[in-house]
Amino acid sequence: MNHQKEQIEVCNRYRTIFLESPENSILGISENVKEGILPINGIRYPEENGTCGWYIWAGEELPDSPDFFVPLHVKHLEDWCPLIIKYLGLPAGYRFLVTPDYEDVWEDEEILKE
Repeated sequence: MNHQKEQIEVCNRYRTIFLESPENSILGISENVKEGILPINGIRYPEENGTCGWYIWAGEELPDSPDFFVPLHVKHLEDWCPLIIKYLGLPAGYRFLVTPDYEDVWEDEEILKE
């Protein structure tokens, strides 16, 4: 699984730096991502404690349940949701919302203030 070139292309398109999400780092993901629910959302916080900072969920709403996100190594996204791998080079403070036919990527400065 080497998607670095594709991730750099996404970062270049949105005029931001590339920040790697190493394959062995952990992200938080909702189990409903495996169910094919759309859209897929992602938000990246600063890295900490072996995580890459990404939180990924499916659907229109972000539930507030404390156990909504489960830990997953980045390398396992190939099986869970390959559609989003190309966005994982975006730096902290970025978000995305995607479907197979739609892409929205933006910087959310509030993320870095939390």
